[in-house]
Amino acid sequence: MNEQVKGKKVLITGASGGIGEYLAIHVARVGGIPILVARSAGKLDIIAEKIEAAFGVECPWYKADLSMDAEWKDVIDRICYEHGSIDGLINNAGIAVFDLVAESNWQDIDRMLSVNVKSLFRTTHQLLPHFLQKGEGHIVNIASQAGKIATPKSAVYSATKHAVIGFTNALRMEVEPKGVHVTSVNLGPVRTNFFQQADPTGSYEKSVDKIMLDPNRVARTVVGHLFTKQREINLPSWMDSGSKVYSIAPVSMEKLMQKQFNKK
Repeated sequence: MNEQVKGKKVLITGASGGIGEYLAIHVARVGGIPILVARSAGKLDIIAEKIEAAFGVECPWYKADLSMDAEWKDVIDRICYEHGSIDGLINNAGIAVFDLVAESNWQDIDRMLSVNVKSLFRTTHQLLPHFLQKGEGHIVNIASQAGKIATPKSAVYSATKHAVIGFTNALRMEVEPKGVHVTSVNLGPVRTNFFQQADPTGSYEKSVDKIMLDPNRVARTVVGHLFTKQREINLPSWMDSGSKVYSIAPVSMEKLMQKQFNKK
């Protein structure tokens, strides 16, 4: 158990299901106070009630559409006003729509950029002064192995996660000397409802079923590293090894892995 989380307030975006829900559970399990944000008020209310009953900790929640920047800014201001100083931030919210660039819907592209990149920047930018003033805090950005290896039909999604990884790496170097930890979590496919929007046909989810990560295990791992100096969390480890090989020999990897890369 990570004793460093006890009594800490941790803001979690995208907390109405999947990894976000399990992150909230594991933060509460070790005595932290999860502050939940998502679009679905009904789901958040149910999750908060279960957490409070099971662990006896406060579990406040806020309804917000992170693709709407002005709305999200106001909600962050409200959270800071109502809870004072926040100790940790897990930027978990993210969406995908898998499609060829030429056949993509601009609204889908715009929403991916808004949720995956702009809202993450917004939340970090707004909370960072609180962390720096205290000289402590932890920012965890849920990225993806797709940010290291782009594949057909995920050009925009991969680009958003590449942006998250780049942002995270630079931010880490800026604030670590000031006591603030920054971690990138780079994941392969996770068994959540993420793919219902990303690929409604279900074909990609079916093709990667055997290698899907358990969201409970992912969340437990992330919370286990909260408020520690952890540069990256890469799951599964074999996929991270593949991304390192790809960075050295991209042409060879693209030829060798062509069938796998075109599973979407």
